Amino acid sequence: MAIRAVAFDIGGVLERVGDADVWLDVWRARLRLESGDFDDRMAQVDPRGLIGTGKMTEGEFRRGCLDAFGFSDAAADEFMADMWDWYCGELDTELVDYLRGLRPAYTTGIISNSADGARREEQLRWQFEQLVDEIVYSHEVGVAKPDRRIYELACERLDVAPHELVFLDDVQACVDGASAVGIHALLHRSTLESITAINALLA
Repeated sequence: MAIRAVAFDIGGVLERVGDADVWLDVWRARLRLESGDFDDRMAQVDPRGLIGTGKMTEGEFRRGCLDAFGFSDAAADEFMADMWDWYCGELDTELVDYLRGLRPAYTTGIISNSADGARREEQLRWQFEQLVDEIVYSHEVGVAKPDRRIYELACERLDVAPHELVFLDDVQACVDGASAVGIHALLHRSTLESITAINALLA
């Protein structure tokens, strides 16, 4: 059967996201903490990675940061704001324009490993809810890439069989996970290369 839907990852694909150290270094210097001490404290906040599957709320993460670093409420709010600015990065406008142009010929979606608060922050900045037909955030559905269940859920929500879906991600393990389900999964390296590869599949 023909391809009927195209889905995209967010961080590293629709958003260009820099190295976390770019903003964390500012806070290391501000708090006058050695890199190892700072990183150890940061690791205490969510050591099991619970926030990615909705088992830790944004509020709980903020409280963990406040406790780990001895923040005031104002400093904790500033830290979280800086985190979201980094997390949301810079929009790849060329790729987003391409994605926008896929409708109505194709159903479009997002499949993203995420954290509580991501929908609010990305909607505020980029209006992803108006850009695509479906958004599958890992923290909302309780399962993260490359677990096959998140791809199966995405197919269900997009109302397509796996072989009717193209998916673009910048992480090889996530591409492999989607491929294992039967999705046409592509590794994102550059905007031009990805658009060319998607067009080749659609043709």
